[in-house]
Amino acid sequence: MGRILCIANQKGGVGKTTTAISLSAGLARAGGVTLLIDLDPQCNATSGIGLEPTQHHPLVSGQPIQENVLETYISGLKILPGCRCFADIEAMNRSDAQKMIRMTQQLTQELCGYDYVIIDCPPSLGQMTKTALAWSNEIIMPIQCEYFAMEGLVQMIEVIREIMEQRQGMLQFGGIVLTMYDPTLELTHEVDKEVRDFFGEIVFKTVIPRDVAICEAPSYGKSILDYAPRSRGARAYTELCMEVLDRV
Repeated sequence: MGRILCIANQKGGVGKTTTAISLSAGLARAGGVTLLIDLDPQCNATSGIGLEPTQHHPLVSGQPIQENVLETYISGLKILPGCRCFADIEAMNRSDAQKMIRMTQQLTQELCGYDYVIIDCPPSLGQMTKTALAWSNEIIMPIQCEYFAMEGLVQMIEVIREIMEQRQGMLQFGGIVLTMYDPTLELTHEVDKEVRDFFGEIVFKTVIPRDVAICEAPSYGKSILDYAPRSRGARAYTELCMEVLDRV
């Protein structure tokens, strides 16, 4: 099986879904057979790649994943679309340990043909995020360069540490990426320094700048790499993708 990367943060609006879409697009363009799994009930990863959410989530219904995977406009990138069905979301949140084991076994068997699997999580510390962490072997955490970034980061780290202990080394910290980076603001540099001083090399060298093109891309159903390939945001996500490829 290839690398399964969980993109997670309990806070919303930190660039989590944008990072999931951009990394998926970049890894596929680098030649990797890639699957993007949309676990966020908002389904922004699905719409952001130009597709519609599904009526019922295959991970809840127990249907074979490959029967529900959709092709995207990017060669080498497929997506397991998200679902806004409240009943399905509740069912996943209520899933007991045995059902989680069966679901994990299903995923392990069906995802073996992919080089990269990117999971876009909901902005919470709930069962869906914990389940995604249990499926994954790496976690990438986007954090916004703002005042409350460290507070949310500490809470998320506690959940990650809990899953790491349960899985005994099978989940690794892939990295922290600083998003919405504005070098003209003193606060940005303060958050940057504080995070790097505390976490060291876990933090990616690449930072994702504030860029209007990043905000516009989802409304066109495209990744930033395709919507505005010469933009600052596209260059940054390309560099981030290269760092992810180097961290093997």
